Amino acid sequence: MTQNTAKLVFWGVRGSTPTLERDTWRYGGNTACLEFLAPGGTRFILDCGTGLRMLGNRLRAPNNHWAESHEAIEAHVLVTHYHWDHIQGIPFFQPFFEIQNRFHFCSFESESLGRHSLRQVLEAQLAKPYFPVDVTTMKSMRTFREVTGGEEWEIEGTRIRTAWLNHPQGCLGYRLETTAGSVVYATDNEPGVPELDENLRKLAEGADVLVYDAQYSPEQLATIRKGWGHSSWLEGVKIAREAKVGHLVLFHHDPDSSSRTIDGFLSAARQEFPATWAAMEGMSINLSERGVNLKLPDARLGQRRRLRFSATVSGLCDDGRAFEEKATVRDLSVQGAYLYLHSRPRLQSELRVVIEATGDESHSSVLSLRGAVVYCESGREKNQNGVGVVFVEDSGLESPRD
Repeated sequence: MTQNTAKLVFWGVRGSTPTLERDTWRYGGNTACLEFLAPGGTRFILDCGTGLRMLGNRLRAPNNHWAESHEAIEAHVLVTHYHWDHIQGIPFFQPFFEIQNRFHFCSFESESLGRHSLRQVLEAQLAKPYFPVDVTTMKSMRTFREVTGGEEWEIEGTRIRTAWLNHPQGCLGYRLETTAGSVVYATDNEPGVPELDENLRKLAEGADVLVYDAQYSPEQLATIRKGWGHSSWLEGVKIAREAKVGHLVLFHHDPDSSSRTIDGFLSAARQEFPATWAAMEGMSINLSERGVNLKLPDARLGQRRRLRFSATVSGLCDDGRAFEEKATVRDLSVQGAYLYLHSRPRLQSELRVVIEATGDESHSSVLSLRGAVVYCESGREKNQNGVGVVFVEDSGLESPRD
């Protein structure tokens, strides 16, 4: 990272409980955890859901270019609230158990727990009969700070501001302001309380990136999920517009929302606010003077075969224009493909790939596939883009049984 670049990484994006179902894999099944690297390298961890375990493994990996395994790790851990899906990764974050590391925890004093709420919550995660070892095995240095909504302070050049959100037993939203850009993390919020709605709009005002709770559909939020403390893509769009944010990230996906459901939320939100993304495990966002740059995780999970197929590809460009063109498929697997296009499709947009396979002059077959764009880079030749696609199920097709 350059001196004036910040990076936001998504390690857990689900709400309520982790998921393992096959139709949730594309976006990920771990609960809430983000990492924010400020200019200069100060590390922040936003919430401690099950995604925290993967972050810990990455920080300790010998090939990690951010922090070699023998180096001390220091981070500021900003906890939004104390519900299980935001703290259940604590016992499985290996850096907490290493004596050379330092962690500075921050959250609010709970009415249920009273003073030292944050310390109590951490220790309870390693208490009998819920865990085999107790908190004394956590050898890292830990400090605790309890704040309230509306507070503002600075950590090594990063300005932090909090606001109360509308969620059962309370929840804090955080804004992190740096020289490279600003991020607002506002998960677990239900609109409808004027004072708290205004809190959020002020917190999000002009932010480069707003990460917002979009667990439910607008219909669910108005009926069967009203009062559960969450929001929808439509409310996120309203806030993003009113607060004039640069990019909206839909977050805290419901455990029962399939990838197809989240695709639908994203598509609907982009019609109202084009600069919308759906949070995905491994996704990263860089902020710098050049603007905001988003990168999706590597999706090459299956064995690929080099080949050359002609195909007709249709979808939407970065600027929202529809396109259809002939393309060359360069490699293919049952999970996805890599192909060359003159058009530059948008990340997380949908493509239709129609491949005509000819066996002989008298017989040919057509393979029509629906895909999600996960990678796009400029090709070697002028006006050429290399595009990575993950194939997804077509609506209305019966799921395979295996």
